[in-house]
Parts: sequence; structure tokens; C-alpha cells
Amino acid sequence: MSSQKSRVVITGGAGFLGSHLCDRFLAEGWEVICMDNLITGDLRNIEHLSARSDFHFYHQDVTEFIHVPGKIDAVMHFASPASPVDYLELPIQTLKVGALGTHKALGLAREKNARFLLASTSECYGDPLVHPQREDYWGNVNPVGPRGVYDEAKRFAEAMTMAYHRYHKVRTRIVRIFNTYGPRMRLNDGRALPAFMSQALRGEDVTVFGDGSQTRSFCYVDDLVEGIYRLLHSDEVYPTNIGNPSEMTIEQFARRIIELTGSKSKIVHKSLPVDDPKVRQPDIAKARRILGWEPRYDLDTGLKKTLEYFRERLGVDAKQGAKA
Repeated sequence: MSSQKSRVVITGGAGFLGSHLCDRFLAEGWEVICMDNLITGDLRNIEHLSARSDFHFYHQDVTEFIHVPGKIDAVMHFASPASPVDYLELPIQTLKVGALGTHKALGLAREKNARFLLASTSECYGDPLVHPQREDYWGNVNPVGPRGVYDEAKRFAEAMTMAYHRYHKVRTRIVRIFNTYGPRMRLNDGRALPAFMSQALRGEDVTVFGDGSQTRSFCYVDDLVEGIYRLLHSDEVYPTNIGNPSEMTIEQFARRIIELTGSKSKIVHKSLPVDDPKVRQPDIAKARRILGWEPRYDLDTGLKKTLEYFRERLGVDAKQGAKA
């Protein structure tokens, strides 16, 4: 029976997004090969899958040669440090997984005649001069700034993916992922939601960088996974934005989380990081048109689901609210 199933390789499968993709493909009846070197991934994200006969974990650095026996129907390349804290601490690894890792993952897809989907990012747009961001906008990126290791790794990965499509006829897909949140985010990964939620639940000051007027758009993870799954099964070769177009300032977002947690935390401001984007909002007209996709979760519903996870991880009893 197992040999009849479609099989997918998910690199970065023990990470936040990768583990949710593992869940989705298993739910759809696929056999899943999850690869991760655990630099930023966490085995706790996939431990609920470990006993399944249709789930396999490879402790693998995807910048090295990848070998998977048997047929493969799809390769999802999600391996990469993906938060500013990670890629500022791991700049070389970030560049290597965007370049060498993408090359190896594409090579596997080519060898197996499999579909390939690249996890790209809204960071390809840099600090955008066009708002909201459409897929035909080429971006405003500083290649030699501290964030360039992530931005340019992903831009290079997109170029390599298109080269494999054009030259080797690999059936490639590219998703540009905007800010996403949900259970299994790392508490200390440095992004806005984990930082704000952890600080609020601990009763600490909530740190907002800059004056808080910079904007972001937050998509719940289940919505993102639905869009990615549809994109894989589409015929769209060029990059497609998947994200929630509902935009808000970082200050508003911090206040929403403080209110939701019932915390007495106060907001404190720190200097803005170098090249931090002032605005970020996806134009999802293309995803609506070609995938019939748009986000279903409103922010409060998604935040409540995420809060349950953070309370559990932080050991804060839901009935007690935030610690004083």
C-alpha cells in the first residue's frame, strides 16, 4: 500500500513551516520524507509523527549530496534560517542553504522527475518602494547589508529555480512567503510575534523597534499551508505571493497581543535594525486568480490558537493569565 502513495521530500521539515507541511501532506495521503540538520529546526515539532510508517526523518544537511531511494513526486525546499536573529548569527549557513541547498534539492527533483517548490520570501522585495508588493516588482535590496545574506540567498535561489525550469525542464514553483505565525514558532527566534507573546506572557516589557509605525501583514500558518499546497498542484511557474493582505503597524500588533494575553506589560522602544523594511503587504490578486486562494483566519482567531501553544511552552497556566 505504502508504495502506491505519492512521496514528498520536505527540506527543513522539522522547522515551523516545514513541520506543518509534513502534517498536511500526511493528511492528504502522501508519504513524507522530512529532512533537517536541526540548526534551527526542532525534533519536538515532528515527534507526534515519529511512529508513523509513512513518515521518515533524515538528519541531513541539504547543502551536501541528497540521496533518497525510490520514486519522489515532489520536493519542497524549505530549509533555511528564516528570522533576523538566525541569519545574523548564521550568515554563511544561510547563504549556503540558499545556494548549494537549492542546487542539491533541484538536482534531486530533476533526478526523480518530481515537481519542485521553492520557499522564497517577501524579503526579496527588500525595503520596498512599491506598496503593496506585487510579484512583478523587482525589489529594493541592499546586497551588502546585514540582511543581504538572507535576501540575496533567496533571490539567487529563485534565479536557480528558474534556470532549472528553463534549461532542465523541471516543473518548478516559487512561493514568496509573507509574515506567518502559529504554533511551533520558536520562542526566541526574534520575530515580532514570538518576541511580543513571550514577553507579554512573562510580564516583561514588550520591545518594539523604531517608533512602531512600520507595517507588517500576518498570515496564520494553516492559511499559508493551504496556499502552498494549491500552488504545488498548479501550473504556475513564476513567483506567487502567499500572505495576508491585512496590514497593521508593529505598535498596533504589540498592543493587540498585550490585550489578548491580559498582560500588564508596557511597550518600550529600541533602535530600528539596519535595512528593516518600513512597509510589508502582499498583493494577492494572483493567488486569488490562479489558485482560488485567500486567507480564512482573522487575526484574533489565529492569535488565540498561537497563544495556547506559547502558554504551554512557557508553562503559564491559561487560567492564571500572564505572570505579574
